[in-house]
Amino acid sequence: MTRARELLDLARRRKVMIATAESCTGGLIAGAITDVPGSSDIFDRGFVTYSNAAKRQMLGVREETLAAHGAVSEEVAREMAEGALRQSEADLAVSVTGIAGPGGSEHKPEGRVCFGLVREGKPTRTETVEFGPLGRARVRAATVAHALDLLVAALRG
Repeated sequence: MTRARELLDLARRRKVMIATAESCTGGLIAGAITDVPGSSDIFDRGFVTYSNAAKRQMLGVREETLAAHGAVSEEVAREMAEGALRQSEADLAVSVTGIAGPGGSEHKPEGRVCFGLVREGKPTRTETVEFGPLGRARVRAATVAHALDLLVAALRG
């Protein structure tokens, strides 16, 4: 069973709606979820907020947070996830922001992705995963897989 199919089954049983807030994946997480027939039962919406302006306008990420920590940070991932929950009909939201490559810097290397996960009534969780310089397509694929794993784990726990 694919992770997206498992997510659909778990969310349907728990009557949970999901939203996504994506930067470096450009909508691929929402795409993976909506590839599964019946996903409209559990998927409310996805926000593709590639630019900082989109993060601010669509999700309410604060300019101060972006200036202090940069777009690729757990602080921004937190505000993205919380904004997706607030701006949707969802009960559970995941966010991703990272450096898919090519490139990066000494302080923010290629393959670094920050994740946010928030469920109605529970504290927001954030984490950073260093996928390494796998190349753009593989970093993005790994990010999608990890985001789906986070959503499944949240529904199991």
